[in-house]
Amino acid sequence: MINQTFMKEKKILPLVLSMSLPMVISMAVNSLYNIVDSYFVAKISEDAMTALSLVYPIQNLMTSVGVGFGIGMNARIAFCLGAGDKTRADQTATTGMVLSFLHGVILMVICMFGMPWFLSLYTKNEEIIAMGLTYANRAFLFSVIIMLGISLEKIFQAVGRMQVSMISMMCGFIANIILDPLMIFGIGPFPKMGMAGAAYATGIGQTITLLVYIGFCIFRPLPLSFEKKALVFDKELIKKLYAVGIPATLNMALPSLLISSLNGILAGFSATYVLVLGAYYKLQTFIYLSANGIIQGIRPLISYNYGAGEKKRVQQIFTTALALTASVMALGMVLSFLIPGQMIGLFTVNAETIKIGIQALHVISFGFIVSAVSVTCCGALEALSKGVESLAISLCRYVVIIIPAAFLLSRIRGAEGVFFAFPVAEAVTAVIAFAIYKRNSKK
Repeated sequence: MINQTFMKEKKILPLVLSMSLPMVISMAVNSLYNIVDSYFVAKISEDAMTALSLVYPIQNLMTSVGVGFGIGMNARIAFCLGAGDKTRADQTATTGMVLSFLHGVILMVICMFGMPWFLSLYTKNEEIIAMGLTYANRAFLFSVIIMLGISLEKIFQAVGRMQVSMISMMCGFIANIILDPLMIFGIGPFPKMGMAGAAYATGIGQTITLLVYIGFCIFRPLPLSFEKKALVFDKELIKKLYAVGIPATLNMALPSLLISSLNGILAGFSATYVLVLGAYYKLQTFIYLSANGIIQGIRPLISYNYGAGEKKRVQQIFTTALALTASVMALGMVLSFLIPGQMIGLFTVNAETIKIGIQALHVISFGFIVSAVSVTCCGALEALSKGVESLAISLCRYVVIIIPAAFLLSRIRGAEGVFFAFPVAEAVTAVIAFAIYKRNSKK
C-alpha cells in the first residue's frame, strides 16, 4: 500500500527542507564531479584544461537529455500518486526506463562520431583536439549508464526518497575523487592515463551510482512496480512524458548553447578567456546545482499537491522554495567576492588567468540573487507540467537576451563585456519569469 500523503499533510517549511536538503547535498556532490575532474586535469596542463572546457558543453547536453526526460517521469509519477493512480505510475516508471536506455545508446553514437567536428569549430590546436577526443571517446562509453542512473534518481525523488539519491551520488563521487589522481597520474598499481584516466574515473563513479540505486530497488523496494505488463508504449503516456521532458531537456541543454556561443566570442580575444569561462562554469554549477537541489525537492511536492487539488499549498511551497533558493544564491555571491582568487586558482596557476577570473566572478555574481526567481519559476512550471512555459523562461536566460547582450557589450568593453551580459540577462529574465509563473499558476 502506497502512503505518500505526507506530501500534502506535513507543515510546509519542514516538508520542503526534508525533501530539499538531501537534494542540495546531492546536487552539490554531482557538481563536484566536474570540479574534481577539472582540478586534476588542470595539473596536466592549461591545454588539457582548455580541452576539457571545450568538451564540457556536449557532456552537459547529454546530462540534459537524461535529466530533462527524468523530470518528465518525475512530474508524471508524482501526479499519478497524488491522484491515487498506481497503475499509471507503474507504467510511467517502467516505460520511462526503457526509453532512457534507448536515449543513452543514440546519444553515445552521435556524440562520439560528432566530437571531432565539434572541437574543430573552436580550435585548430591539434594537441587540444587530441586531448579532447581522448577524454570524450571514453566518457561517452558510459552514456547508457548515465541515462539509467538519472532516471532512477528521478523515480526515487518522485516517491519522496531523496536520501537514496544523496547516498547513491555520494558513493559515486567518493569513487571518482579517489580514482581521479590514481588513474590520471598513474599512482600505485594504476598506469598513467592522463585525460583517459579522468574520463574512466568519472565513468566508474557513475557506474557505482547506478549500482547503488539498483541495490536499493532490490533490498528496499520502491512503492512502484517494474513489470513487463507495465511496459506500455501508450501514445498518451509517451506524449505526456515528452511534453515535459523535451522542454526540460532544452532547458538543461541551453547552457551548452550559451557556453559554445560565448566561447566563439571570447576566442576572438584570447584562449585565456575561454579557459576562464570554462572555470567559471565549473564553479557556478556548484552554486546553481545546490540551488537546483531545492527545486528537485519541491518538484514532486508541487506535482503531488497539484494532482491532489491542493492549489493553496502549491503556492506556499513555491514561496518557501523561492526564499531558500535566493539564500543559496546570496551565499554564492558572497563567496565570489570573498575568495575569488582561491576559486579560480583551482583550475590554473597562471597569475594573469587568475586576475581575469577574479574580474569575471565579481561581475557575473551580481546576477546570482535575482536569478533565483527564474530558477524557481522554471522548476515550479515543470512540476505543473507547463514545460513550454518553463522553456520560454530559459530561452530568455540563455539565448534571447544574453547572447545578443554579450555580443554588443564585447564590442564596447572587449572580453569583459561578455561577463557584464550575465547580470543584465538575469535581471530582465526575472521579471519575465515571474509574470509567466503568475499567469500559469492560476489555471
